[in-house]
Amino acid sequence: MNQLAENSLETRNVHVAFGGIHALSGVDITIKTGMVQGLIGPNGAGKTTLVNVLSGFQKPTRGHVVLNGKDVSGDGPQKLARAGVGRSFQAARLFQDMSVEQNLMTAAIGTGLNKADAIIRSREILDWMGLGHHGAVLGGALSYGDERRISIARALALHPKFLLLDEPASGMNAEESQNLMSIIRAIPAHFNCGVLLIEHNMEVIMGVCEHVYVVDGGRSLANGTPREVQDNPDVRRAYLGEEDAAA
Repeated sequence: MNQLAENSLETRNVHVAFGGIHALSGVDITIKTGMVQGLIGPNGAGKTTLVNVLSGFQKPTRGHVVLNGKDVSGDGPQKLARAGVGRSFQAARLFQDMSVEQNLMTAAIGTGLNKADAIIRSREILDWMGLGHHGAVLGGALSYGDERRISIARALALHPKFLLLDEPASGMNAEESQNLMSIIRAIPAHFNCGVLLIEHNMEVIMGVCEHVYVVDGGRSLANGTPREVQDNPDVRRAYLGEEDAAA
């Protein structure tokens, strides 16, 4: 097994069909540790379906999911989480009647930690994110922006090697987005993992990603640096339409 295979989460020619509807048609993506990569595309492009495939919530109809060189296409979300794949959701899904710290502890204990070590991990993550003062707050009492950040903290409590963030900046104001960008940018080095950021906020994508994948209509459209993707005429057409892209 080569070094790249040991530090990557990939989809290879992945297809997902729901009856006669093809949500994904031959998508290839490689997430590497130590960097932030982006996944963008118009509404209905297949982004969330792809994240569901990567995290085991959706089995591919065809093709493969490969984690560190091993085919894990049939593995469910719990098995993949234990193997190092963590994710957040568009909806935060926190336990509303549990404290923030308990939300993180639940995730940490799920990785095999005892209660004492789970408390330590949870508090370290919250302190690092500047959220330590929220530890005793109930999940249902958080502001919208804090709830989004805590959902990332809970995913980090899984000690992932690959962290999938599904539209974490959705609904955030400019100040909250800037704070989130600083956190995401620092995650790979601090937690020794790779990040895949799925986001509609192009300022966030361009501000934190080293490499960006684009999907449209369930197919791979382009990939490259943020600037290369931004200047790609096919990408501009997908977002803006033929006439606006030409203009």
